[in-house]
Amino acid sequence: VVIIGGGLSGSSTAVHLSCKGYSVLVLEKSNDKRIIPCAGGMAASMTNFLPIDINKAIETKVERVHFTYESKDKVVAELSGVPPFLIVKREVLDNLLIDTARRQGTLFIHSVKVKSLEKNTDSWEIKCNDENYKAKFLVIADGSDSQWSTFLKLGPKQPRYAQTAAIRLNGLGNLSKNSVRFDFGSIKYGFSWAFPLKQSINIGIGTFIGNYQIKNKDLSKKIINNFGFNTDDYETIYKRLRIWSGFYNLHIERALVVGDAASLCDPFLAEGIRPSLLSSFYAAEAIHDCLANNDHDLSNYSKIMRLKWSKSMAWGKRIAEVFYRF
Repeated sequence: VVIIGGGLSGSSTAVHLSCKGYSVLVLEKSNDKRIIPCAGGMAASMTNFLPIDINKAIETKVERVHFTYESKDKVVAELSGVPPFLIVKREVLDNLLIDTARRQGTLFIHSVKVKSLEKNTDSWEIKCNDENYKAKFLVIADGSDSQWSTFLKLGPKQPRYAQTAAIRLNGLGNLSKNSVRFDFGSIKYGFSWAFPLKQSINIGIGTFIGNYQIKNKDLSKKIINNFGFNTDDYETIYKRLRIWSGFYNLHIERALVVGDAASLCDPFLAEGIRPSLLSSFYAAEAIHDCLANNDHDLSNYSKIMRLKWSKSMAWGKRIAEVFYRF
């Protein structure tokens, strides 16, 4: 199996496949070790979809959620029992997955650019800038800016995007321990959030309807002030996220798409880790079933993702279009 993209979706797919004994190659265009612009919010149930211990990546077990409107009118929801919501440090989580996949035999090649994909009778040929590769199955995991999902006509023809900004600051600002906060009203057609790590905080801005622009220094300054910070020493990382926009096939013969490249991000909450891990797990299962039965039909992957994820996202899309306009 060749996987294009070595982020969360690609590396977790590699872990599942290499754990089953398959030969896996991951092609990653970047060799960049910068901060990953991800809030790190993750449903605790997703640990069931990873065959590794991720405790080293868990920074916060969330016990309460604060909601505010323009930083006022605070409502606090206490989460009883075992925390259902975790904050993970994505750099650590991704490295845990990559290290596990490598130990299981996966080969990672960085700084490689895929130039073309060609389907043969029983394999894919992947042509890169300095080498060519062949694989029985192909996984597209190249993120929200994916060119190959569009090329292979996987997912929507015209993806919808959320506009997001991510800021990481030292300290916890005005957040209480083991709490996350969502603020509405300050961002048109979206919201801002603050998710605490052990020694720092991930602050995010997201807008989900239309093309409302958030590349605005004054807006970023206002948001960090709302969360208890008064500094100009920070970097804002802007990123657009492919959000779920309808039911589409996520497979063709001997190829499928996972994670952000599959337009699976929650259109209401911008949740991306859960669909990445779900799609990686079920993609590996579908490929395993084909290889074990000398088959090439991956249609079960599209079916199960529709059942396990997309049906609830249809409601998420409807709620988002009403909620954020209101």
